[in-house]
Amino acid sequence: LSQQVMEVSVDGRPTFAWKVSTGDRAHVTPTGSFKPTRMHEMWYSKKYDNAPMPHSVFFSGGYAVHATYAIKRLGQPASHGCVRLHPDNAADFYQLVETFGPANTSIVIVK
Repeated sequence: LSQQVMEVSVDGRPTFAWKVSTGDRAHVTPTGSFKPTRMHEMWYSKKYDNAPMPHSVFFSGGYAVHATYAIKRLGQPASHGCVRLHPDNAADFYQLVETFGPANTSIVIVK
């Protein structure tokens, strides 16, 4: 995931481009096309010591797009496989998915 950027399109028009952190060398982020499977305004990771995952939009098993407080690491791989966003961007993305609906949302992750 060389770009470490999340591009968001609304009605087919590119609208946002946000820095992200995806999986580090030891943790892969799944690639492909996904639909959101569930959303939580606040979630705590059961796998990683109750790590906070604000504005989580899950797309594949335990993988989610969510906010991070480690904003200095955005733009470089740093996660356990999730797609981390700045808290403001994560809140905006969560709101977009809520507004348009998970069925009308696609999450596409490319290498």
